[in-house]
Amino acid sequence: MKINSLVKTALIFLAITHILPADISAQKMHAGIIAFYNLENLFDTIDTPDVKDSEFTPGGEKKWTSDRYWEKIDRLAKVISKIGSNENIPGPAILGVSEIENKSVLEDLVKSEHIKHLNYRIIHYNSPDKRGVDVALLFQPRYFRVSNARSVPLIIQGEDGERVFTRDQLVVSGQFDGDPMHFIVNHWPSRYGGQERSAPLRNEAAKLSRYLLDSIKTIHPNDKVVIMGDLNDDPLNESIKKHLNATGSSKKIKENQLFNPMEDLFKKGIGSLAYMGKWNLFDQIIITPNFLDKKNDGYKFHSARIFNDPFLLQQTGRYKGYPNRTFVGNEYRAGFSDHLPVYILVLKEIE
Repeated sequence: MKINSLVKTALIFLAITHILPADISAQKMHAGIIAFYNLENLFDTIDTPDVKDSEFTPGGEKKWTSDRYWEKIDRLAKVISKIGSNENIPGPAILGVSEIENKSVLEDLVKSEHIKHLNYRIIHYNSPDKRGVDVALLFQPRYFRVSNARSVPLIIQGEDGERVFTRDQLVVSGQFDGDPMHFIVNHWPSRYGGQERSAPLRNEAAKLSRYLLDSIKTIHPNDKVVIMGDLNDDPLNESIKKHLNATGSSKKIKENQLFNPMEDLFKKGIGSLAYMGKWNLFDQIIITPNFLDKKNDGYKFHSARIFNDPFLLQQTGRYKGYPNRTFVGNEYRAGFSDHLPVYILVLKEIE
């Protein structure tokens, strides 16, 4: 599928003068944010045939009314508008998302007063997931020119030999301010049934992501590739360490390895979701080593971060310090998501 951007790629962002180390801030840089956010069950209020979404209807268990839907849209847009604010960058240039029901909910999201000025465009395909949730990519056409997009199914079998219907993997290629770049957006199978029992499903998802990346690199060996998503595994799990072949060490990285900047955050106890008093870092952004190459004239990796400003967290009660989510069970909490957004900062010197 070919997609033309609406405008020519422009210079990407203003120079940053005060949030970077002294050796960098003394230079003028283009800076950009590449982010991922699990939107936690962004469903419309309509009961879709053959999809298990009836709980997210006005008469369903969660009493998912139009008022609640639009409140969630507003609150998610507010979060997106603030990603990058700590770096004085006005919103992500690239934003991968998961747990969205269809393109319609994203169209409502990008029209929100908080982010409509960013002019986000949407790349989305329907997946065969039994709950009807998909992944998608939002991008600002001023900064990213899309050349190709496709949705790749993950064909896997459960213990009973039947196919497990889960999310497709989205592959989007284009020019990021003139820098050839490819994005693989994921939402790997959950840990339903237990981490160990479900691990083979995520291992297969990792193998597909790796295959897609290797296919890109075979044709475009010098292009940069970003794998992002809710992987339902932490950076040290087998799916990521073995099957993606991702390492958290940027020193002496091998030719066939990927760099996972989230690994260091995870080892420091920093996560994107919390469960039973423990932080997990399922939401990750993993990159090819050419982002680290000092001889690279294009964008270079600077840092990886979790957007965990206090307003995103529960301030009181049993779940104090946890992400402030929309529901706890069927109790409406009017929060944002059970996941925190993650992002990387990339920089390019201005000639």
